[in-house]
Amino acid sequence: MQVDWEHLKYLNGFGNHFSSEDPRCPNSLPKDQNTPQVCPYGLYAEQLSGTAFTAPREANQRIWFYRILPAVLHEPFSSIKSELLTNRWDLSEPNPNQTRWKPFLIPSVDDEKKNFLDSLATVCGAGDPCSRHGASISIYACNSSMDNRAFCNADGDMLIVPQHGSLYITTECGRMLVKPQEICVIQQGIRFSVAVDQPSRGYVLEVFDNHFCLPSLGPIGANGLANPRDFETPAAWYEDRDCDFTVVHKYQGSLFQSLQNHSCFDVVAWHGNYAPYKYDLRKFVVINSVSVDHLDPSIFTVLTCPSSKPGTAIADFVIFPPRWSVQEHTFRPPYYHRNCMSEFMGLITGKYEAKEEGFQAGGATLHSCMTPHGPDADCFEKATKDELKPMRIAEGSLAFMFESSLSFALTTWSMTTCQRVDHDYFKCWSSLVKHFTGPK
Repeated sequence: MQVDWEHLKYLNGFGNHFSSEDPRCPNSLPKDQNTPQVCPYGLYAEQLSGTAFTAPREANQRIWFYRILPAVLHEPFSSIKSELLTNRWDLSEPNPNQTRWKPFLIPSVDDEKKNFLDSLATVCGAGDPCSRHGASISIYACNSSMDNRAFCNADGDMLIVPQHGSLYITTECGRMLVKPQEICVIQQGIRFSVAVDQPSRGYVLEVFDNHFCLPSLGPIGANGLANPRDFETPAAWYEDRDCDFTVVHKYQGSLFQSLQNHSCFDVVAWHGNYAPYKYDLRKFVVINSVSVDHLDPSIFTVLTCPSSKPGTAIADFVIFPPRWSVQEHTFRPPYYHRNCMSEFMGLITGKYEAKEEGFQAGGATLHSCMTPHGPDADCFEKATKDELKPMRIAEGSLAFMFESSLSFALTTWSMTTCQRVDHDYFKCWSSLVKHFTGPK
């Protein structure tokens, strides 16, 4: 069946309890209960729990699937190797240096066919999925689709940030088209497959502890930042297809595969509040200073995964979109800084205001815990002499940051194998000079 991806229907809202049926099977959701003796259309009822059964009602997340065959119908798991995906942080030496990567390479389809899953490569991370604490950051650079193949991450939620090329994502809940300058979140345990129509590249943040939520607004009030109404969840869609199908399962940092004789995307209807979603970053409502000083980047937080320590995130997803800058008597770019958090930045499009030359779209930087960083020398000199009039900044640009309370370890792949490290990064500060005038 031909899919009109550009005109898919979505369910709007963040954290809502949704109910959805494929229109080909009206009244496929059971009435008044979750597990009738016989489900409509002869479907199987199956619950996917994203939190403990006993989690408080306001935090409880789960979804009921009504599917043609239950997920349990598959052959035993067998281990498969992944050279690029890892959570073995002990295999490389600690490295506190400021690190920058040139744009990660997308393989040519003539040289090597790689789909989304096969191209996932871990850049850095910390923690352990066995103890359900930690996070990792990966990139993908693919040129082909996951045909008759799905991925299920039992370790945590995945926040996917496309940078080049759209992703056509099929999930158990339905389908999403996710373009550059949009993001999607696919929660722990939900099966999905990614198709592409051109070479594609992007970033993936994986969290083991918790699920992503909207940050508290505090004194900002009821509105601003990412508004719940702008999040979109796929509507139910199923395929009843007999075929040789593989589900790849990520468990305790390792990959396993199971074979089955049918597509896993056979969910005819579902209801619950544990479903994947997408968000257009261009809808973000920017909050900023209108008097003096450069505010902390936390005011640009789209989503957060909280830790058990109040006010401290396992990971925040922060963006730096086009906006007005109007502060008086102020050095307007990001200030020089050392942080107890780890800061991984990527560039989706355009140029980043604090480093307009070396930081390129499709590349990345990592500034580790307590490692100093800030604007390069050219940015500093320009910003201290600019006329402080209202101006649009970051026009045509979109940068983001994964900020974490964890101290990230770099993988061997990211520092050597990929051959994308910019070893001259430190030189962007080398021409900074003294402006000290001494006592009068």
